[in-house]
Amino acid sequence: MIDLRSDTVTRPSAGMREAMSRGEVGDDVFGEDPTVKALQERIAGMLGKEAALYVPSGTMGNQICIKVHTQAGDEVIAERGSHVFNYETAGAAFLSAVQIHPVEGQRGVLGIEEVRQAIRPKLYYMPRSRLVCIENTHNRAGGTITPLESFAALSLFARGEGLKVHLDGARLWNACVATGVAPSAYAAYADSVSVCLSKGLGAPVGSVIAGTTEFIQEARHYRKIFGGGMRQAGIIAAAGIYALDHNIDRLREDHEKASVFARAVGGIPGIEIDPLTVQTNIIIMSVARAGRQPDEILAALKGRGVLLSAGNYMGLRAVTHLDVSMDEVVRASEAFRSIWN
Repeated sequence: MIDLRSDTVTRPSAGMREAMSRGEVGDDVFGEDPTVKALQERIAGMLGKEAALYVPSGTMGNQICIKVHTQAGDEVIAERGSHVFNYETAGAAFLSAVQIHPVEGQRGVLGIEEVRQAIRPKLYYMPRSRLVCIENTHNRAGGTITPLESFAALSLFARGEGLKVHLDGARLWNACVATGVAPSAYAAYADSVSVCLSKGLGAPVGSVIAGTTEFIQEARHYRKIFGGGMRQAGIIAAAGIYALDHNIDRLREDHEKASVFARAVGGIPGIEIDPLTVQTNIIIMSVARAGRQPDEILAALKGRGVLLSAGNYMGLRAVTHLDVSMDEVVRASEAFRSIWN
């Protein structure tokens, strides 16, 4: 089966499993796991932040950051298609008692004017605008990249308005490989950053959030409350270190695979792909004019040994990753074409 549902389906390589078997461990809730500490220090250094904290998932990482930055009754500005708004099961409302103010971006990229219009007047009957969340790359828009210049300008504007900035960088590694921009350059314009190890980097589990020492001390408190305190986590943290050592530069291979798949499938009548969104490893396809429902197409592809996932309304999503070869990507596109024959 050629699995293009997500880059989260990647499995640890033999080298990563070996690294996991050798990982030193301790009780991380007590701050005594040497491998977790090494991972956190490594990520903090890469992002140019004072401190970092290992968490079980990207959703937990984002939600902890929202919790630290906000108070009950506040409002968080985020792009309409963002992960924090669509895919975290209303976590901001449930865990932090804040609401998300969704704003329409351009291919997932938020602009200053859109954020300016979303900031609430300082009136007692209005929620308080407190935080802007920026997702880079943007999953639902098709793995699109917020350029550093745009990110910097938006961040400086938001901070000038008294707002904090959180960077949901689950796939920040992809943005950096595609642009040549260092992760620290993006992170410099964010008050907090979340990066994922279990997507394109191929680790089995885990994300890391980073910020000031004070911010991470507070984040550790909420990680415990949210049930994210882990004990001998060095076994999985070792996978994260291995991923950083071996799997960042190779992301460009995934980007090429995505480009090949998009070109092959984009020529099918009724399948619409905006070529300007194919920037990294995600392809979003509209099938609104295909004359078939997404579930029907997904079932037909599965019957031919290819797994995709649902995307936006009347859309499909394909994600390339280290566990699919270029040959398998080509075969998947051929299978896609075959269901129209």
